[in-house]
Amino acid sequence: MAKTKRRYVCQECGSVSHRWQGQCADCGQWNTLVEDVPATVFSQKHDLSSGGRAVAFEPLNAPTKLPVRKSTGLAEFDRALGGGLVPGSAVLLGGDPGIGKSTLLLQCAATIARGGNDVVYVSGEEAAGQVRLRASRMGVADAPIRLASETSVRDILTTLGQGEPPAMLVIDSIQTMHSDTIEGAPGTVSQVRGCALELIRYAKESGCALVLVGHVTKDGTIAGPRVLEHMVDVVMSFEGERSHQYRILRALKNRFGAVDEIGVFAMATEGLEEVANPSLLFLSGRETPLAGSAVFPALEGTRPVLVEIQALIVRLQSGATPRRAVVGWDSGRLAMLLAVLESRCGLNFSSAEVYLNIAGGYRLTDPAADLAVAAALVSALADRPLPDKTAWFGEVSLAGEIRPVAHAPLRLREAAKLGFARCYGPAGGANTERGADYRGLAALANVVDQVIGNA
Repeated sequence: MAKTKRRYVCQECGSVSHRWQGQCADCGQWNTLVEDVPATVFSQKHDLSSGGRAVAFEPLNAPTKLPVRKSTGLAEFDRALGGGLVPGSAVLLGGDPGIGKSTLLLQCAATIARGGNDVVYVSGEEAAGQVRLRASRMGVADAPIRLASETSVRDILTTLGQGEPPAMLVIDSIQTMHSDTIEGAPGTVSQVRGCALELIRYAKESGCALVLVGHVTKDGTIAGPRVLEHMVDVVMSFEGERSHQYRILRALKNRFGAVDEIGVFAMATEGLEEVANPSLLFLSGRETPLAGSAVFPALEGTRPVLVEIQALIVRLQSGATPRRAVVGWDSGRLAMLLAVLESRCGLNFSSAEVYLNIAGGYRLTDPAADLAVAAALVSALADRPLPDKTAWFGEVSLAGEIRPVAHAPLRLREAAKLGFARCYGPAGGANTERGADYRGLAALANVVDQVIGNA
């Protein structure tokens, strides 16, 4: 009989190694490799072409009914989901500790339960009394939610199997669940994978909408094996800074809707409040134009959001090492943009410290922010405010050209709606919005001319 090989799985990234070592070779974390239960090893070859059941094939053009969605009671949550919860779907919600995941799900569960639906909330991290205290503070203690504090998947599924399946099942969190059929402590790769598989199977067979809460690692990714994200239908991330009141619910994967859709909330005393117009939230406090400030119409899914980009340039004495600090944007992209400004436009940032911040703690990933960042940097370097009521968008190439970006009409429409009379973008774009003066820029040097006033 062949010897069973040992394997060790990283509890942070799910990487597999055939020998134990102190540091994971993939994610660099220390003391995270744990021996996994080996799979069954067959000493003989087995013929799998017989003994099974015949699979029924269907034509691709067979009539299919669209899924009937159930509203969560929060329009922003429904927007991120693509219109609401789909019966039989599995949703994975991740976020930093204390960001408000349990608060958001408790509000949704209370709204659905008040609508006459059966809702089950299982907490593996908190006692039932702690959840009741939070519900009392939020004013939803009267909602007919079936609450339990349990970590055994067998006990949970046995209890649910004794009656009609609920309309919504919340598991908070999947890392605390434990199955007695799998060796290992709760939170290990094998336990998370096995428990999630059993819960998802129950949701698919019963038509119950399953919501799993997931922990995140230091870099913001969902802890546990990446296969967990492939098993579920929807992966959502709850983002935000604790020092700011706003929270962003972002869809990273959605089999029933658009990806990168967002819902915006504001943390209040009695829970989370919806923000219908996030552009007003991120642009609050802009009374007078200041040097180093530019407005960028970002696009999150199908929703345009206007955010403020702030830059600060500090000249240093000779010999000092300049610093580069970025909050809310990619530091590597900032380094590239500074190199293009120095090489193509003749500006000098080598002897100055550069600080870049996205106001409100917002995180930008849209490459169309290059032009707005460049305008903010040039404005801070020249100590001259940008023209009032202007917005900037466009991607900057290494040659200093301003390249076209997607969905320019949506960005212009949002800017015009909030009173921005002029927009600067890639050359060749047409003015598609009434009342918005569109100015096309071919190269990054034109931005320097607009700010410094050499043209």
